[in-house]
Amino acid sequence: MDMADISEQVEKQSLVLRQVAVEVEKVIVGQKTFIDRLLAGLLCNAHLLVEGLPGLAKTTAVKTLARAIDVDFMRIQFTPDLLPADILGTQIFRPDTGSFEIRKGPIFHNIILADEINRAPAKVQSALLEAMAERQITIGQTTFVLDSPFMVLATQNPIEQEGTYPLPEAQVDRFMLKIKVDYPGVEHEKEIIRRVHAGITEQKVQAAVSRQAVLEACRVASAIHMEEKIFDYIVNLVRATRSPKDLGKDLANMIRYGASPRASIYLAMAARAQAFLSGRAFVTPQDVKTLAPDVLRHRIIVSYEAEAQGVSSDDIITRLLERIQVP
Repeated sequence: MDMADISEQVEKQSLVLRQVAVEVEKVIVGQKTFIDRLLAGLLCNAHLLVEGLPGLAKTTAVKTLARAIDVDFMRIQFTPDLLPADILGTQIFRPDTGSFEIRKGPIFHNIILADEINRAPAKVQSALLEAMAERQITIGQTTFVLDSPFMVLATQNPIEQEGTYPLPEAQVDRFMLKIKVDYPGVEHEKEIIRRVHAGITEQKVQAAVSRQAVLEACRVASAIHMEEKIFDYIVNLVRATRSPKDLGKDLANMIRYGASPRASIYLAMAARAQAFLSGRAFVTPQDVKTLAPDVLRHRIIVSYEAEAQGVSSDDIITRLLERIQVP
């Protein structure tokens, strides 16, 4: 498609995302950035990790997004006693036939809400890895391909909370974005109280769009134009996380491990989604800068020295964005 065709398709398909956003905003108040990131993940058919303190509507937002789309949805509450078979499914022996029957687990749905994913031990968290990485599940000797779209939207409490476990690095890298949810503002919190008092809950949300419409919007988003200089900017930004000393002495010892090439792939995808949500058929450097913190924050492992100085991965990303030349 040429630029004119892409622009026309973006304008047409953006109505799909607006319908979804309208349904989500019936319940979620004042979290525009959060909602935009959820929509970006939907456009990229990618997995999202949502972090925030309890009571900030993380679970409600994900449930509402799923209800606004006509797809299969399943919530899995992660607990310390959860087993991998509780997620994936298992083989059951049938004495009457002398054979094994496969009972599929809750992972066989389009949108999975992995609620408080870091409340379960690592072996359960990693049970999702094959599904997230390869979009397939193996039970016994049988492999099942998962339907599209397939998204894992995981919520977690900050790791300082009691009873939480850090996610394995290989699994964390499979999440396109790590979204941080903060407290609402004063006016928004008052509006939340009014809505709850009026009985407006997620039960009011309706399936606004079909699965096929979402897949078509994903196709258009992936076709958005990106100049070579934008590709260079993305690569330079991600590679800088691996050689921070090149950008100044203050960053030299702050990063233990930088972002993998998967970060470059996801940053390009997310930038296209951001352009789509902005109604444009082309990506700008600002699209990259807007999504860079969400794509990189969980992929940069800060050093012990950075931790001692109270420097977070977000602080490092801010400095990188200030020092990498913008095309």
